[in-house]
Amino acid sequence: MCAKKRERRQEENPAGERLQKVLAHAGVASRRASEEYILQGRVRVNGEIVRELGTRVRPGIDRIELDGRPVDTTTERLYYLLYKPTGYLSTTTDPHGGHNVMELVPQRGRLYPVGRLDLESEGLLLLTNDGALTERLTHPRYEHAKEYMVLVRGRISLEDIEKLESGVLLEDEDGEEEERLARARVSRMASGWTWRDEPTPRGYRWVRFVLKEGRKRQIRRMLETVGYRVARLIRVRMGTLRLGDLEPGQGRWLSAEEVSELRRSVGLESGRRAKGRSPQDRGRDRAQPPRRTGDRPARRSGSGGKGQPERGESGRAGNAPRQKRRSPTADIGKRRQPTRRHDNGSRKGRS
Repeated sequence: MCAKKRERRQEENPAGERLQKVLAHAGVASRRASEEYILQGRVRVNGEIVRELGTRVRPGIDRIELDGRPVDTTTERLYYLLYKPTGYLSTTTDPHGGHNVMELVPQRGRLYPVGRLDLESEGLLLLTNDGALTERLTHPRYEHAKEYMVLVRGRISLEDIEKLESGVLLEDEDGEEEERLARARVSRMASGWTWRDEPTPRGYRWVRFVLKEGRKRQIRRMLETVGYRVARLIRVRMGTLRLGDLEPGQGRWLSAEEVSELRRSVGLESGRRAKGRSPQDRGRDRAQPPRRTGDRPARRSGSGGKGQPERGESGRAGNAPRQKRRSPTADIGKRRQPTRRHDNGSRKGRS
């Protein structure tokens, strides 16, 4: 925070702000969880343990620590919506030297994926430094919906759909049954439905899954228990966020309105208006990081912002041009490469 902003903030509120509010705004946790941290004696202000709720602090001036670690109260909250392609790990690093999603995110601050998509899955992935929002979107007790389009071999029966919705027992890594059932809301897509006008291989059908929890490879494992193999898995929605018309490897910063709507939808107190990006800034930031040697440029994609039709829902969005058709078996066992863009805005790409 620059000196002028800090001085102005002190003049507006010379007594400071409540500690739990400051912690929540810093993305440490929700306001209620921050209150619990204070009562547990896990928070220090200027070296002193604080247990009293309502204690006022001055962000950017007072030194605040949680469990001995400094809390940065001056960092802007950031939210980046990415179409994660297959072949990329939903982690900040890969110890084995493979690709991870951070290679596709503009470098403006330290961001973390909200939940995970496995290596062979694709679709919507939110990256943020908002810890409270991450907790609300990922912890099973909050039951926030995540929607997926799943391509399976064969036509899933109504009997099997009923089993999946009632709950199936999954095996853990040791081969023992887990105590909790895994459930999902499942529906078959109409015959002939396609993902973004891409041809569906013969003998395969699309199914919609809606989860309110997110265990490791849950959809794949649930379908395996009733005898189906997943050929492709795409996340199209998380809470109020939708994938829109982003292409694999592309992303955008959320607007302030989208951030406020998302935080309200998960029950977080919005307080001051969340900082988002202007449309002009989002247009500039959509360009991907510099290409690595051997990468090819990508075609331009729409913003996929609020009010845009969801192509994952209806096949092709609005009046969007038809995509070039590929062989019916092109999607099976083949990784989709992320699209990237030249600095000059050219629209060539990799398929």
